[in-house]
Amino acid sequence: MYKYLDKVNSPQDIKNMTVDELDLLAKDIRKFLVRSVSQTGGHLASNLGVVELTLALHKVFDSPKDKIVWDVGHQSYVHKIITGRKDNFKSLRQFNGMSGFPKESECEHDIFDTGHSSTSISVAQGLACARDIKKEENDIIAVIGDGSIT
Repeated sequence: MYKYLDKVNSPQDIKNMTVDELDLLAKDIRKFLVRSVSQTGGHLASNLGVVELTLALHKVFDSPKDKIVWDVGHQSYVHKIITGRKDNFKSLRQFNGMSGFPKESECEHDIFDTGHSSTSISVAQGLACARDIKKEENDIIAVIGDGSIT
């Protein structure tokens, strides 16, 4: 059904994609989001706006070793798709279904349960301090929303 999206089940699947392939994947993801969210409800516009950002993060960084902290949790749908949960989208925001926000119990790539906004900077700082204390080597990325800036 989706030429490029059907090939993606984990962040590793996009590591070797070309820019042109990523552009086509982004189009597939937008079609998928519109179809899925129109059936289940959810945050459509915010996710349509972070498609390329999310693909770039997962192409450059190595989740879950590298920690991606979403400030606006309802912008994580593309992240959920890339991290192997696209088949669960029919249950998005449904009773006993997939959460509309990052949820640690749902996937190893969700490293912090978050809601609407204003937590990414402090969480990323805490994760960085813990990483340094444990002498680990990984990146921590705070995807900052407008709520954190104010």
